[in-house]
Amino acid sequence: MVVLGIDPGSLNTGYGVIQESSGVLSVLVCGAVRLHPRRSHAERIGEIYRELAKVITDFQPERLALETAFLSRNVQSALKLGQVRGAVIALAMNQHLTLHEYAPREVKSAITGRGAASKEQVAFMVTRMLGLTVAPKPFDVTDALGIALCDLLRGESRNAFLPVPKARCGRSGWSQFVAASPDKVIR
Repeated sequence: MVVLGIDPGSLNTGYGVIQESSGVLSVLVCGAVRLHPRRSHAERIGEIYRELAKVITDFQPERLALETAFLSRNVQSALKLGQVRGAVIALAMNQHLTLHEYAPREVKSAITGRGAASKEQVAFMVTRMLGLTVAPKPFDVTDALGIALCDLLRGESRNAFLPVPKARCGRSGWSQFVAASPDKVIR
């Protein structure tokens, strides 16, 4: 199973493609479409569409997982984000991909066990779960990988994904994070 996770944004749109095969996860590609703020919003949406279409062509995901919009006090930001999401949804439908949407709290809960986790906590757990040596930057990328992981954990392939046995991990990821980063944990 190959899943493309998208963290939509009008200036930075994160993406990550994860392959799951026999319980083994691997990152095929990840990155961010970084857009110039002086370009028109329509030009930025077009660039997001084209760049993500290339990723789909190159890596042939079977599903696309997209973060749902969150409530924003800034109406203009919410409208722009909605337009970016619309372009991503249109791309998924044009490419005949199955589309799943996940709320930010659901993604955080699936990855860290806590719906109110910080971006640093999500990045740490995504890095750990995918066996990466360094967390990808910026957070838009680790968020996108987290969205793809959430889809693998909660989507149709839930039974196909088997978590890494504890014996291989040593201490639990969350305990290790707390021990290594006490300043990032709110008690």
